[in-house]
Amino acid sequence: MDKNQASWNQKVAQEVIENLEKRRMAGSYAETCAKALEEVLSMVPDGATVYRCGSISTTAIGLWKRLSDRPQVKVIDPYLPGLTREQSLALRHQGFGADIMIASCNAITLDGRLINLDGLGNRCAALMFGPQKVILVVGMNKVCPDLDSAISRVKHYAAPVNAIRLGVETACTHDGLCRDCRSPHRICNMWSIIEGHQVQDRIHVKLVGENLGY
Repeated sequence: MDKNQASWNQKVAQEVIENLEKRRMAGSYAETCAKALEEVLSMVPDGATVYRCGSISTTAIGLWKRLSDRPQVKVIDPYLPGLTREQSLALRHQGFGADIMIASCNAITLDGRLINLDGLGNRCAALMFGPQKVILVVGMNKVCPDLDSAISRVKHYAAPVNAIRLGVETACTHDGLCRDCRSPHRICNMWSIIEGHQVQDRIHVKLVGENLGY
């Protein structure tokens, strides 16, 4: 990576981490995906139950393959091939009782707010109340100056790209633009903005100095 970009990533990450701490959340920074992977794995103890949420970022760093190689860790995975919708929904409900949830975040502001947008709502709900620990793997490409820019990023970029990835029948999969549709297949139904937490350090944001996810 360009040294100037790397320097910017580190400086901005430190600002975000300090602001997360003011909101009773934790944060840390890894310069590379490889380092982030090892640091996240070190946060998962043997015997833990881990809830997998939909995330390109965690898949991209190779997290789920590595966790599947640890027999002492149980992964609750609603994305296993061959599951019926009912089976997948049952695993999502089961995930609320997990020791750890690992996911990403659609956007994070410089002042430490977490912004997410869901279709079904299981990820947003579990982020707010559910698993004992939440680990979010977030590329520096998702850092936004303020709340308005974060919401715009999610609505006009992350959501349409994910809709295209999932192959759903919405307007944005045809032209890439959000038109605030009312399609039954719409994946952007439920917002969450996490301003802080009563449980100190329940949420840990692992910022990564590379582009990850959408």
